[in-house]
Amino acid sequence: MESAELEQYRLQFDRIQSQAKELAAGLDEAQFNWRPAPGAWSIEECLAHLTIVGQWELQAVERAIERAKTRRLTGAPPFRYGWLDRFLVRATEPPVRHKLSSPRRFRPLHGQPVTAILPTFLHLQSRFLLQLENARGLDLARVKVDTPISRFLRMSLGMMFAQVAAHERRHLEQARSVRSSLGLKAES
Repeated sequence: MESAELEQYRLQFDRIQSQAKELAAGLDEAQFNWRPAPGAWSIEECLAHLTIVGQWELQAVERAIERAKTRRLTGAPPFRYGWLDRFLVRATEPPVRHKLSSPRRFRPLHGQPVTAILPTFLHLQSRFLLQLENARGLDLARVKVDTPISRFLRMSLGMMFAQVAAHERRHLEQARSVRSSLGLKAES
């Protein structure tokens, strides 16, 4: 990748894959699905939520990249992003400053097995890595991507990658807290 920005996103998605594996390592199904309090999410629910939202975001990214290539929206770094893009990424980044309720369509089912959730989440990360490759040479600021937040809100492609990674870090931190409540450290 010629863009340092895309390389940074690649490193973030690689690290997210590693962290997800560490969080699930050595857990049995009961531990993976354990909730620290009524209404709180388990590790399984955190990863399932990220998978549900991520699949939606991935499809939006794929469509945006296809459109951008058709329209030849190329560009070279450094890219400059608007205040709204930067705000959305900052608001998503951990540590959590404002708790948000997940829309019903992005709420996970409880009680799914680790053998279903973890591989699906890891595959999703691999697909994001592929889209980073597909984005090479595109103008990451001018290419716009639909968001799951609102059908009226679009983000630049570069900031969408940043926001996806921030959202994943946010919920991995939540899952890490659940694992800590179990009295287990994530395996390295």
